[in-house]
Amino acid sequence: MDADFSLQVLSLVPLAFVIALGCCVGSLINVLVYRMPLGLGVVTPPSECPKCQTKLTWRENIPVIGWILLGGRCRFCRSKISSEYPIVEVCVGALFGLVWVMCYLIPQGTSLAGLDLHQFTPDWARNGWIKTWPIYGVIVGMISCLLAMTIIDARTFIIPLQLAWACAIIGLVGHVGGSLLVNLMGDQTLAITAGDEFGNKYFWAIATPAVGYLGGWWWWIGASIGAMAGLGVGLLMLRLGWIRRSFLDYDAWEKAELARQAEAVAAGNTTGQVPLRPDGTPEDPTQLWTAYPHARREMIKEMAFLAPAAVLGGLSGWLFAMWFGSSGSGAGGMTADGMGVAIDGVSPPPWLLVLSGVLLGYLIGGGVVWLIRIFGTLAFGKEAMGLGDVHLMAAVGACLGWIDVTIAFFLSAFIAMGWTIISAVGGKGVRKTMPYGPWLALASVLVFLLKPLVELGISRLVAGGQPINLP
Repeated sequence: MDADFSLQVLSLVPLAFVIALGCCVGSLINVLVYRMPLGLGVVTPPSECPKCQTKLTWRENIPVIGWILLGGRCRFCRSKISSEYPIVEVCVGALFGLVWVMCYLIPQGTSLAGLDLHQFTPDWARNGWIKTWPIYGVIVGMISCLLAMTIIDARTFIIPLQLAWACAIIGLVGHVGGSLLVNLMGDQTLAITAGDEFGNKYFWAIATPAVGYLGGWWWWIGASIGAMAGLGVGLLMLRLGWIRRSFLDYDAWEKAELARQAEAVAAGNTTGQVPLRPDGTPEDPTQLWTAYPHARREMIKEMAFLAPAAVLGGLSGWLFAMWFGSSGSGAGGMTADGMGVAIDGVSPPPWLLVLSGVLLGYLIGGGVVWLIRIFGTLAFGKEAMGLGDVHLMAAVGACLGWIDVTIAFFLSAFIAMGWTIISAVGGKGVRKTMPYGPWLALASVLVFLLKPLVELGISRLVAGGQPINLP
């Protein structure tokens, strides 16, 4: 009994560590949320009190505990320190701990109110944290980036692209690195299953309907690599000036439009004018964005940017299928144990399957939103969705894979609809307008945390009540 108790206590040591780590990450999020909208560096200048500008020491920067010991006031000028700082730190620490418990600490057979809690443990996590911690790092890294983007977007209606890029890099390095790590540890089976949500399972789901037509797995591997190269070509075209960035003239148009509206208000004409703050900026920035008259024209530029990705993706997919795939139909299938791929050609290594799964998640996650942005804008003449939303969902796709990010995108519409209803009946205490980024972020986290319930909901909606299991 004593030995069992000791093992239980030891199992809590990693949990305590990740909670403490989460609080530290929460402190970093507070820095990002404050500095990025102001254009300040993350590392420099050193942290200081915004009131007295006194440089803070390490004692004032201890997450949560530092705020408590200071009594919520600056040590030097005694000005009040916002409680938002410890709240964010505690929330991030709790999220780190929740994901850890869900992945590694729920025993089989555990239930709550008749609900089997062990079903919420992802398949990859059942191999233990020692071999799958890189994937855990991807998940909590994604959640941290989404939280920072959500707070900034809710305040400024802007998603810092640097945070989306960081999230995508975390997904790429974590998943591919995790697959390589367990391969080096000599566990070839786990080298595949550690990234199964981004390798075999996702490739099986996406390739099966078209496997006889597009060359199977190798087509999708080549297409994902070629499409990413095409995005690089698009960026090069922008840098060389062969195409222009969209909405380059928006700032000038906004300045002229605000000046025109100010003149109209001064002349006594307030009909249809955008309400302004005392500093002359719009109370609701979305009202001015939707008034921009050249949105359809700008979509032509964005389609030109995406054209190389579409062309190179298709061409590269065909070439990979020809070079590495079957000389016949190119069809592939699962091996007898269900853990690998058997192709009449060169079998792709596990790390390449994982890499391609991450790239597909990035491309499809961002592509779905970008297509809706383009066609919605062309249809209605107003910017349908922001490019920040495109980058956000691309980053989520790199971390969760293309299926989960697609589900999250459609789930976000229902969450936003619910908020609209609440704001309509909630009165003055509820904020009426919110950017769409927070709903995308919330939906993405919910899809990961509540995947069995999402599967149940989808099965009832589209599968006639028959149970389904998403990859």
